[in-house]
Amino acid sequence: MAQFDPRRQPMRIAPHMLTAVAAISVALFAGRAYQPAQAEEVPALSAAQIAALEAQAFASAGAPAGLTAPEAVPVQIRRGETFEQAVRRTGVAAEEASAVAATIANAFDLTELRAGLRFETAIAKPRDGRGDARLIGLTMRTGPASQLTVSRSFDGALRLRSLEEKVTHETVVLKGDVERSLSASARELGATASIVRAASRLFATKFDLQRDIRASDEFTLVFDRDVTEAGRTVDVGALLYAELKGKTFYRFQPAGAKEPQFFDENGKNLRSAMMRTPLQSFRRVSSNFGVRTHPISGYRKMHQGIDFAAGSGTPVVAPADGVVVEARRWGGYGNWLRIRHANGLESGYGHLSRYASGVRAGQRVSQGQVVAYVGSTGASTGPHLHYEIWRRGQRINPAGIRTQEGTELAGADLVAFRAEKARIDRIIASGGQRRPAVQQASAAGLRPASA
Repeated sequence: MAQFDPRRQPMRIAPHMLTAVAAISVALFAGRAYQPAQAEEVPALSAAQIAALEAQAFASAGAPAGLTAPEAVPVQIRRGETFEQAVRRTGVAAEEASAVAATIANAFDLTELRAGLRFETAIAKPRDGRGDARLIGLTMRTGPASQLTVSRSFDGALRLRSLEEKVTHETVVLKGDVERSLSASARELGATASIVRAASRLFATKFDLQRDIRASDEFTLVFDRDVTEAGRTVDVGALLYAELKGKTFYRFQPAGAKEPQFFDENGKNLRSAMMRTPLQSFRRVSSNFGVRTHPISGYRKMHQGIDFAAGSGTPVVAPADGVVVEARRWGGYGNWLRIRHANGLESGYGHLSRYASGVRAGQRVSQGQVVAYVGSTGASTGPHLHYEIWRRGQRINPAGIRTQEGTELAGADLVAFRAEKARIDRIIASGGQRRPAVQQASAAGLRPASA
């Protein structure tokens, strides 16, 4: 394990600092013995103060006699394991693990901990390899922007500190050009996976994301997020606006609507439009709608859908709101799925590897929802999606589908939409917006220390 050296790390009161440095710095800043019933708040420090504390801590905090310099040891709580047992796995003695647990328990209900929770420790080990290790510090995150730190003072006592990061609410405006792919370009600019998925679902109502999007096509994404002073994103809000190749999408919730929807610049609802493809990612169209030579039988016959070559397990999404009619094995189609939509339309999907959780006959699905996964079941020569569109019981070419895009807002809803659109337009023009955020709530087990 690498030697823990605080001189190699920038000192900051933030989750990214190493636990041992935090523990030593906190102990020096406090300057008094630990009071078991008191969890303290650390005041904001300037960069100069932090640097001075770091230098002082390193100069004064040599390794305890007979022990190595502290090493950073991450710990993850295992299933059925207590906090004390997890601390014991660092090599410290049972009584020391018990003391650390008792210290943490002054501000956190340890019974609330769940398997998988991670925390960091700084451990000094015996130089001769014999005996127990010694815990120098421990840091455990208790909320999106909060953490508890246990540190050992030079008299051997344990101190408990509650550290809170300043959180800023940002409305982010990302503008860029498509390079390798739309999703990759958006991620490189700072969009999260959830924002990329939401934007892709919107754009798929207007474009075939594999064939219609070219390198250098411009896009814009606007969304909310909360970030700490260390630059760590602790929460991501909804996608507010998206634009691609001149097509705009504004998020707005009309009065009486159960959830927000997306509208174009004139207030036309885009929600009911049929997506161009049920896949956001595929390699190529391997077979179009029409007469072809069947790859297995060798006969010339009508191909009643479009085949998309894609990797096994690629998510398949519902192209529009609807109700699942069939989810079953069906001859050469293998695992088959059929969804009924509005306006007499139905969509069908063949050769699926599996269905998404909860997808069964009678289940209502929404546009963009993952309903199944690409496979090669039935009469298939390799992983692909066979996609069909039915209109009033007759198969039609999916590539030529056109649907009505919904109604336009009117009256008070239109007035409110125009105000929201103007607000978003101002944010885009200014390049974004920043303001202090309401401090995030701590984890469920955090409680104020008693006097």
